[in-house]
Amino acid sequence: MYLFIFTLLLVVFQYVNSKNIIKSYDKKYERSLEKNQVYHDTISNLRDEVLALSEFKLDHTEAALSYFEDRGYKVSELIPFIKDEIYELNVMKGEEHPLIPYASMTGGKMLINSIRLLNHKWIIANFSDGKYWGELLIGYEITEDEQLKFKLIDSFLYPTQ
Repeated sequence: MYLFIFTLLLVVFQYVNSKNIIKSYDKKYERSLEKNQVYHDTISNLRDEVLALSEFKLDHTEAALSYFEDRGYKVSELIPFIKDEIYELNVMKGEEHPLIPYASMTGGKMLINSIRLLNHKWIIANFSDGKYWGELLIGYEITEDEQLKFKLIDSFLYPTQ
């Protein structure tokens, strides 16, 4: 009789313990599925964002790449060259930047901070003097004698608040 009661208690204990363990594993599994779904959604959103950002970029536009390749330029060398030429305008002597039509209001100099080559004709850039900042739309061309020429198309200085 004692053996039967002891065995029954042991079986009940094992059953309850197993049931709790299974519930715990189920909760962990559900949480991991939820986290996995969140991570999947985040990755999907990041892929969409990267795709959207690459739409207006020279090295992702086949027609713009073909334009330069047809003229015998290596795009992998040309893109850094164009960016370097614009950044070199930042170190020119004088108070005014050759492409930025605004004078600095802080006593410093307006400098181009970042550049994006949109295609084989246009560049968008932002500039700042540390306090005031704006954006530029710059046209560029490579002449027959392989000179790089820039032309300011439009500019915008953000108002201070």
